[in-house]
Amino acid sequence: MGDSVAGLAVSGQPATVDFALIGHQESWKAAADVLAVLRGPEHTPLPDDEIKDILPWIPPRAVCHVGVGSISSSVGDAKSHGLYIDSFIPPDRLDAVYMHENIARVRGAAAYAINAGAKIVSLGGFSSILIEGNFNQLPERQDTVFTTGNTLTVGFIVQGIKKMCALEGRNIRSSTLLIVGATGDVGSGCARCLAPVVKRMLLSARNVGRLRTLVTELQTDGVQVEIATDLQQFSVEANIVICAASLASPSLLLGRIAHDAIVCDAGYPKNLSTGAQIPGIKIFFGGLGQITGGLSFVPDFHGILNRHPFPDVVHGCLLEGIALALEGRFEPFSHGRGHITPERVEEIERVAARHGIYLAPLYNADGPVEDGLDRQMGSLRA
Repeated sequence: MGDSVAGLAVSGQPATVDFALIGHQESWKAAADVLAVLRGPEHTPLPDDEIKDILPWIPPRAVCHVGVGSISSSVGDAKSHGLYIDSFIPPDRLDAVYMHENIARVRGAAAYAINAGAKIVSLGGFSSILIEGNFNQLPERQDTVFTTGNTLTVGFIVQGIKKMCALEGRNIRSSTLLIVGATGDVGSGCARCLAPVVKRMLLSARNVGRLRTLVTELQTDGVQVEIATDLQQFSVEANIVICAASLASPSLLLGRIAHDAIVCDAGYPKNLSTGAQIPGIKIFFGGLGQITGGLSFVPDFHGILNRHPFPDVVHGCLLEGIALALEGRFEPFSHGRGHITPERVEEIERVAARHGIYLAPLYNADGPVEDGLDRQMGSLRA
């Protein structure tokens, strides 16, 4: 086993670590690809069973340097340098039974970032869910700040919903929106941002008390709101859906949705079960942004750490830390639960846009969705 994990630490370190990104792989295939790059092309790829044996023994560590460029006219061709730190949480250990073990891994990754001198750290995937924005669970630090990145994630989800509605010719103001995972930080943020622009809102989560608290907050906007812990309990069908539940694997089966619904799967891992593929619904993966100023990995992890059909696409939770680093704002922008407001979303969107970070092109498991929709709409107009 020693030969299998030897040399997995990234060599060298930039003189200044502006940011660190903490993440983990959502599938065994992705984990195998990461290990293959770290071991180098001279080594034979490890068998699947050996990967599953050794991964839980690999401590959190940096696996590559990350470089990003800004296209901001006000700051010129600014660049920022950082590290991607993998917590090496095994993809099959995201269930609640492994919570304490995984929190220890996130703490280890956070300690690595602090020791590397990172100025700001973004928590990706389950990392932010495990910590729940309670940064007191992280190691003591002096000059390093943390952000969950959830505010920019919400911004990209909402932008994606509005874009899909425009592409599909859907009037969002007459729509019924279902949010699965509505009481989480991302789900509740989406609810606050979209409550003023939809006709009806259906909120689903496991905790009824939190659902009722959120309803009380949202009803001040005059939106009709229903809550349920079971998707089949809603009185009407949704034609727009946001899946933002904290699931250990793609296992969500949708119910009470229209045959032509727009569905945003914003989970990491993805929320929707393969059995949820309903003919006619339009699915896209949400919460993703694109760095137009360029993204580099050393060693080269393109297509592995960002497994998307478009270049330089990254999850919004990680992009928030990058955008703040490019802006020189080293602050815990997103923290805790329930603090994401439309005003905060607009603020981080402006920061990101100043540095050329925008909503990524929309796609799903079958590939890009925009080109096909554009061609379809073009033929209808003709």
